[in-house]
Amino acid sequence: MIQTEDMEFAPRIITPENTQEDSDTEISLRPQNLHEYIGQDKVKENLAIYIEAAKRRSEPLDHVLLYGPPGLGKTTLSAIIAHELGVNLRVTTGPAIEKPGDLVSLLTSLSDNDVLFIDEIHRLSRAVEEILYPALEDRVIDIIIGKGPSARSIRMDLKPFTLIGATTRAGQLSAPLRDRFGVIQRLELYTREQLTDIVRRSAMILGIPCETDGASEIAGRARGTPRIANRLLKRVRDFADVMGNGQITKEIASIALSRLDIDELGLDSLDRRMLEMIIKGYSGGPVGLETLASAINEESVTLEDICEPFLMQLGFLGRTPRGRVATRLAYEHLGYAPPEKNEKTDDGQLSFEQ
Repeated sequence: MIQTEDMEFAPRIITPENTQEDSDTEISLRPQNLHEYIGQDKVKENLAIYIEAAKRRSEPLDHVLLYGPPGLGKTTLSAIIAHELGVNLRVTTGPAIEKPGDLVSLLTSLSDNDVLFIDEIHRLSRAVEEILYPALEDRVIDIIIGKGPSARSIRMDLKPFTLIGATTRAGQLSAPLRDRFGVIQRLELYTREQLTDIVRRSAMILGIPCETDGASEIAGRARGTPRIANRLLKRVRDFADVMGNGQITKEIASIALSRLDIDELGLDSLDRRMLEMIIKGYSGGPVGLETLASAINEESVTLEDICEPFLMQLGFLGRTPRGRVATRLAYEHLGYAPPEKNEKTDDGQLSFEQ
C-alpha cells in the first residue's frame, strides 16, 4: 500500500522536479521489481543482495539513504524495495512532518518490517530529527507527557521497520542522522542508451508508436533524467499526432523538441540566456550568482539548483570564488568565437583572457 503527500509544482518542461502531471503518469510507468528497473546497475546489484539477506534472516532491511539529483528514481526504488520485501510502503516528505507528533504517529502506525520512505529528508526539522535518532537505532521513541516539574518521559517500543531517506542534498544531512543509515547509495545520471530503453518502455506502456531513433532523440535531450524523458515523450506524442501519423520518428522528435526550445544537448532557453549573459554581458565572467540572476530576471536558487549542475556537468560553466565563468565549450556550443587563450586568475582558477 502506497500513501503519498502533496508534491510541489515545477514550471519548466525540463525541470527534474516532480509535477502533478508527472505523479499521475509515473504511477503507471514505475517498474515493480529490480528486474524491470533500467539503469543504476551497481545500486541494483547491491540492493538485491541486501534484500535477499534480510529476507533469509527474516529481519527488516537496514535503513537506506538514496541521494542524487532529482528525477532519477529514488521514490521508484523505495517502492521496489518494499515490493521485493513483501511489505507495505508509507510515503511522505520531510516538509510534511512539521511536528514531532507527526513522526510519532507515522512510526507507531507501521506494521512489522514495513518501509517508511521520507523524501527530501534533509528538510526535517531539528526537533523531528531528535525523535528519529532512537527510533532508528533502538526502535524506541521517547514521549514527554505534561509540562514543567510534573513532566515525565515515557519510552515506547516500535515494531521493526526500515527507513528509506531520499535527498538531493546529502551534504545538508546532519552527521548523526547520516550515520544511522546502514546502506547509502548514490544514484547517477542515466546514459543516452539507458534513457532510450526507458522511453521505449514508457511508450509501449502508454500505447505510443515510437521508433528507436525517435526514442534516442528524446533521450539525448532529457538531461540524463528519466522523469524529463517521460515528460518529453508525452509532448512529442502531441506533435506526432498532429503533424504526422501518430508515430514518433527521429524527424518528428527533432521538430517537436526544437519547437519546445530544447536543443540537442538538452539546454532550454533559460540555460542559454544564463550562458549568453555571462558571455555577452560580462565578457565570459566571472560574475556573481545574485548579479547574474538579477540580469536575466530569474531567482538565484533556480539557477543554482536547476541550471548550474547540468551546465557544469557538460563543462559549459565554471564556479570560482569570484563568480561564474563560461568555458570554451559554452562559447562553441552557442556559436560565439571563443577567447584565443586561457590564463590563470589570481585565485588559481582557469579563466579566459578577455
